[in-house]
Amino acid sequence: MKIATFNVNSIKVRLGHLKDWLKESEADVVCLQEIKCVDDAFPAAEIEDLGYNVAVHGQKTYNGVAILSKYPLEDVTCGLPGNDEDEQARYIEAVVPAGDTVLRVCGLYLPNGNPVDTEKFSYKLEWMDRLIARAKELLLLEEPFVMMGDYNIIPHEDDVHDPDAWRDDALFRPESRAKFYELLNLGLTEAFRACHSEPHKYSFWDYQAGAWQKDNGIRIDHLLLSPQAADRLRACDIDKAMRGREKPSDHVPVWAELEF
Repeated sequence: MKIATFNVNSIKVRLGHLKDWLKESEADVVCLQEIKCVDDAFPAAEIEDLGYNVAVHGQKTYNGVAILSKYPLEDVTCGLPGNDEDEQARYIEAVVPAGDTVLRVCGLYLPNGNPVDTEKFSYKLEWMDRLIARAKELLLLEEPFVMMGDYNIIPHEDDVHDPDAWRDDALFRPESRAKFYELLNLGLTEAFRACHSEPHKYSFWDYQAGAWQKDNGIRIDHLLLSPQAADRLRACDIDKAMRGREKPSDHVPVWAELEF
């Protein structure tokens, strides 16, 4: 089973790119972020025509997440538990059949958190605390699951072109990275690093200052696997070439192959 995460930065603008990539990659389950539309405006029919089932948790203009799956989507839930007042569409969860078991798929778009001297940073950390709590609950089920999406976290200095330039950014602050490692230390496996040790592999390049042309990127799109999913990991990589297409998203897909 090939699973992937892709921050499309507007499904309306990037629908053509997404459809092309779905055909090329033959991904089975895909989590999208920043769809930037309400549920009814999501182009479900066009994606269903490619053989996918669709679950959407949208929001007008901002945020929004979705799961696309060639397998049935069951037990779909929207919103990260723990804060009933949080109206931002950043989390969706579903179960898909996988061989003789199931794979629980958690798609997420973690808050950016900038500027760090505002409530946006405290919201980021609070959101991560809720994600950690959800991971603890899911680990008790002892089933394969993946939490994948745009984490807006640069885990390590090897994951950024210039660590000093990002030192005070919410994506690279010690507090943010500590929460990410707290998540990993529950027993989750970061799929890309389990398959690759080489530094300076990125999943995001800003539109400004020639970042793409200079390869001034950061790696912030991650797939975290439960022990039962990590045992099935066979490959993981970044589809960097997507960033070079005309009018691309500033993110590219990151995928993994699990054996079921």
